[in-house]
Amino acid sequence: MGFMDKLKNKFQQKDSEEVSAKYKEGMKKTRNSFSGKINDLIARYRKVDEDFFEELEEVLISADVGVTAVMDLIDELKMEVKRRNIKDTKEVKEVISEKLVEIYYGDDDEEIEVLNLQENELTVILVVGVNGVGKTTSIGKLAHQLKQEGNKVILAAGDTFRAGAIEQLEVWGERAGVDVIKQNAGSDPAAVIFDGIKAAKSRGADVLICDTAGRLQNKVNLMNELAKVKRVIEKEIPGAPHEVLLVLDATTGQNAMSQAKTFSEATNVSGIVLTKLDGTAKGGIVLAIRNELHIPVKFVGLGEQVNDLQVFDANAFVYGLFADLLEEDSE
Repeated sequence: MGFMDKLKNKFQQKDSEEVSAKYKEGMKKTRNSFSGKINDLIARYRKVDEDFFEELEEVLISADVGVTAVMDLIDELKMEVKRRNIKDTKEVKEVISEKLVEIYYGDDDEEIEVLNLQENELTVILVVGVNGVGKTTSIGKLAHQLKQEGNKVILAAGDTFRAGAIEQLEVWGERAGVDVIKQNAGSDPAAVIFDGIKAAKSRGADVLICDTAGRLQNKVNLMNELAKVKRVIEKEIPGAPHEVLLVLDATTGQNAMSQAKTFSEATNVSGIVLTKLDGTAKGGIVLAIRNELHIPVKFVGLGEQVNDLQVFDANAFVYGLFADLLEEDSE
């Protein structure tokens, strides 16, 4: 059984139907662009030759897979095509899907830990990202999910500079049914996080999610601010923060990459939350981030609803990318 057949079987089973439906719908824009171009390429080329690979390279780059990742992928595809003695372009779809999953997981084990939750101790999650990427919304959705899983969650409104940020977090706190620790607008973010830790400890919370300011105008200020927040957290809870999640907007493509690099310099980012994946035709940015920055994408936003923040699954991602082609093959 080929790799694509395994994907199809896995995501058409009842226990995976909900996940596959969300990825299929959420990847629609990328898939419509990507699958259409792949189909067109396969229809125009009878054999797998250098011209075919050149055009395939352009298709992958247009999906924002990233130049470095694409070059690596094309090299591996060429080797695999030669090894398997593939002549028919239709068979290349199988190898592409396989290699895209391999690019994501790289040398790591297949199971990337979703969240580093502490047993019987307070888990502190620091959430960073520029304004406008969906940071507060992602915090609210994550809080909702963690509460649904039986955790007591508290939010700390550490983005004290953006107008309306505290109020927005309070709205999400109400929706998720969790407490929000805040101070007045313009307060010291580190002081808010300190209050959040004290409140989380005294109320017996399992998880504290800390919002932070997202100003990138002055990188030095951003780094200093985040460093100060981290020092406060580390002093109160040695070994914390247990996760530093960077929120990126998938629709900004390569700009998201430069933001990821900046925040990686400022703090030790442990995972990416990629929002608005359903709103872009350039969903390949997931693979570019993983390949170039070696940071796992832990969650993806596949819609507006509270349940549309999905744990990232590279196999489901590739299924969403190739769903139309898989269905065509089964007809």
